[in-house]
Amino acid sequence: MRTVTATHASRHLPGMLDAVAHGETFTITRSGRAVAEVRSAGSTSTAGALRRALAGLPPLDDHLEADIGTATRLLTHDPVPWRDV
Repeated sequence: MRTVTATHASRHLPGMLDAVAHGETFTITRSGRAVAEVRSAGSTSTAGALRRALAGLPPLDDHLEADIGTATRLLTHDPVPWRDV
């Protein structure tokens, strides 16, 4: 993913769109802050698309489901336990 300023994006939009058509993604910044992303329209995913993709799969076995739960808790756990001390 490339990062460009809003000024650059406005001056080079046709070239950026060609790059996006070839799979590149851009983050556009204004005053140093990210304000937009430009990516292929087909690259967005939705919860509905995920549900449709998973609908035909067999259910998870108990061990795999437990492992996924453990991994999720590790990812969402506060990595700095002494923050509130």
